[in-house]
Amino acid sequence: MLDDFFSRALIGGFGVAIVAGPLGCFIIWRRLAYFGDTLSHSALLGVAIALLLELNITLSVFIVSVVVSMMLVLLQKRASLSSDALLGLLAHSVLAIGLVVLAFMTWVRVDLMGFLFGDILSITAFDLALIWGGGAVVLAFLAKIWKPLFAATVSYDLATAEGSRPDQVNLLFMVLMAAVIAVSMKIVGVLLITALLIIPAAAARRFARSPEQMAFVAVIIGILSVFIGLNGSLGFDTPAGPSIVVAALACFVLSVIPINLSRKRNGRNQEIPKHNDNRVS
Repeated sequence: MLDDFFSRALIGGFGVAIVAGPLGCFIIWRRLAYFGDTLSHSALLGVAIALLLELNITLSVFIVSVVVSMMLVLLQKRASLSSDALLGLLAHSVLAIGLVVLAFMTWVRVDLMGFLFGDILSITAFDLALIWGGGAVVLAFLAKIWKPLFAATVSYDLATAEGSRPDQVNLLFMVLMAAVIAVSMKIVGVLLITALLIIPAAAARRFARSPEQMAFVAVIIGILSVFIGLNGSLGFDTPAGPSIVVAALACFVLSVIPINLSRKRNGRNQEIPKHNDNRVS
């Protein structure tokens, strides 16, 4: 029932898992885990700005995440530092700035633990509409750019030669990631968002014979993680967000245990890409 807090938590968690699965696959393929961490850390700065200027928190987090993404692209072109150094600089800087700004706002009572680790059990009907509505928009854009984004993931130079404009597609992918982080923040918090994006996709890789199949399996594992995590949280009185991540981790551990499965990989329609380009965009 929608009025029940636990049902709302399940529905909201399922919505995030459905969107996070396909995006998480591209994070795995492109080796962008650290980039996801940078965006998730920037979410706390978005929260601080929203509270300071009395803005909508989700909108503020989305805008700040997009700005951080654009800053990274600009710094990559002008700075002499490597991508991982720039990511580390941005990730820790925006997190520290967000915490300092929150500390100065003594007149505002902030549930810092809720923002850091999520508060899915307090999700509202409006939050559900935002998660499912925003998720539908993200999935629609992702479906539209799936082929050129996949081509850029396999080979940036080949995608450029084919005229698929990989730079524009990569920028749009960053915007989609920022949107997912903004709507996911209330589910698992800014420190655990990347885990919800990465772990189900990593667990799905073993069972996938094509990129599309990997995205679908990642969604299933994400939904299963939300269900098990929330029920475990209810039964053992543990934090809901971390419990979901622990459940996802358990799924990953099970996926890497050696078992005798007859998997015929010959004749696959598409190979799951191994992205060797260290560039973020």
